[in-house]
Amino acid sequence: MCGIVGYVGKRDCAGVLISALSKLEYRGYDSAGIAVFENGIVKTEKSKGRLADLSAKMKKEGTPQGTVGIGHTRWATHGEPSDTNSHPHRGGDHVTVVHNGIIENYKEIKSELIAQGRSFVSETDTEVVAQLLDSNYKGDPLAAIAKTLSQVRGSFALGILFHDIPDTVYAVRRESPLIVGVGEGESFIASDVPAILKYTRQYYLLEHDEIAVLDQNGVKFFTLDAQPVSKELLTADWDMDAAEKQGYEHFMLKEIHEQPEAIKKTVIPRIENGLPSLSECGITHENIKDFRNIYIVACGTAMHAGMVGKYVIEKIARVPVIVDIASEFRYRDPLIGKGDLIIIISQSGETADSLAAMRLAKERGAKTLAVVNAKGSSIAREADMLIYTHAGPEIAVASTKAYMVQIAVMYLFAFELALAKGQIDEAECRRLTSLLLEMPERIDTILARKDELKAISQTLLDAESLLYIGRGLDSALSMEGSLKLKEISYIHSESYAAGELKHGTISLIHEGMPVIAVDTQKALHEKTVSNIKECKARGAKTIVVCGDSYQPESDVADFCFRLPETDDLLMPMPAVVPLQLIAYYTAVLRGNDVDKPRNLAKSVTVE
Repeated sequence: MCGIVGYVGKRDCAGVLISALSKLEYRGYDSAGIAVFENGIVKTEKSKGRLADLSAKMKKEGTPQGTVGIGHTRWATHGEPSDTNSHPHRGGDHVTVVHNGIIENYKEIKSELIAQGRSFVSETDTEVVAQLLDSNYKGDPLAAIAKTLSQVRGSFALGILFHDIPDTVYAVRRESPLIVGVGEGESFIASDVPAILKYTRQYYLLEHDEIAVLDQNGVKFFTLDAQPVSKELLTADWDMDAAEKQGYEHFMLKEIHEQPEAIKKTVIPRIENGLPSLSECGITHENIKDFRNIYIVACGTAMHAGMVGKYVIEKIARVPVIVDIASEFRYRDPLIGKGDLIIIISQSGETADSLAAMRLAKERGAKTLAVVNAKGSSIAREADMLIYTHAGPEIAVASTKAYMVQIAVMYLFAFELALAKGQIDEAECRRLTSLLLEMPERIDTILARKDELKAISQTLLDAESLLYIGRGLDSALSMEGSLKLKEISYIHSESYAAGELKHGTISLIHEGMPVIAVDTQKALHEKTVSNIKECKARGAKTIVVCGDSYQPESDVADFCFRLPETDDLLMPMPAVVPLQLIAYYTAVLRGNDVDKPRNLAKSVTVE
């Protein structure tokens, strides 16, 4: 959510800021703006809409000229998308600010500032921070920032210009992510690594309540009490090519095709002598065999990966698993404590609700395992055990390859846990592990048939509503298929356990309504077919995704996509690919912006 960038160097600052912001478009936004020191004066340009709208406005009104500035893409929270509510925001005579996150007590602060005689032009909490900083500024930027942070509550990151200190950018974060990049004679701030890859791969992670000062002499870091901080310089392990489309029409299609390679990078290094080996992640048989309960906590797509994990862990390791939506976990006062394991799944490693859930678990004595893609992220740093998913950058808002490798990690962990608990022997563990290693090849065969799925998508274009159904692991998988479709096609879609249809939902089915049925579990096949026939008898247009050994009759399927067979336990990995492609092609054929669906953000850093 929102993207922050900043630059200090010798280049044309406006060009650098726009380029950097373009690499953060996946975060979701509805307006954009920049502020640049031009001959010692802060000049601001901002606009509702896309970066293209901002560029067009600057072409007409004039682009700020200078080598130091800050920029922002806004995902609206406080106040509608508009030019006025766009960032950067000015506070009085001394401060201009860009902001990611939410200031929870902004109303109280705003009332106090109005009582002091200050006026506001926007509806945002960001302008409140800018005005508060201006009120606190007495010539010492570090003191003003520290005092301001003592007065505000929430999760946020700030990029700041003090008008009387040209050629310097200040930054501070509390919870929300922010990095500081360093190149040859130039430095950057950014919400995420892709923003700076065009210029450098070297960066620092800004920690909670640390202040960064960027000027022409380099970068310095301070605590809130103005004490200097030494930090480790990191190097991004992927380059600009990984963040480009490389000939694909959309990032989402590219990332769907990258899934086989992502599985290899995630799984192969964790296999030793044919068995899972997660010791480098802090996971050993000794420290996992005694867990009595497992909670998987995540949001959205990551939560759906957790649902697959629940089925697999319970099936082969015989440990009870509860999957919780992260935004609800804390508020039900969960019964967790010593002897429990909390698995936090998050692509970004910065998801606010998931991070808060992990901290609650640690407070209550439970052990935590993070499954994340972003190295050095908050969740990764704070977890007791950590498995990186090695998916590389995922730019499209709708997650595909991150979900796939999250599932792969769930399998690895489940196999290791089952072996540690004596629920399976080494021979069975080797068999399952070898099947997991076959997944990239199986997925490649499905990707080669994507034209079949494009043809199926043609039949969905005029649908107003869809249902996805399945049983067991297929039910968990259907949840993700449904989410993908609604995220990018804007067609209403719901997922139901197939056996639940007759308990109310079947009343929605009418002539021609599409129903996508996932039928890959042999033990549940006959019951699933009965549920599909119930839909077909009521006029549904049925699309069946099933194993290669089943050829549905015409009274079951109008359209069928058959998958290469594997053990039922691992069928969710190949089976999700056609669901991803159906969603993708449906959205493309409807003319939607597939990589940047409306109202959505890639990294949700507010609660």
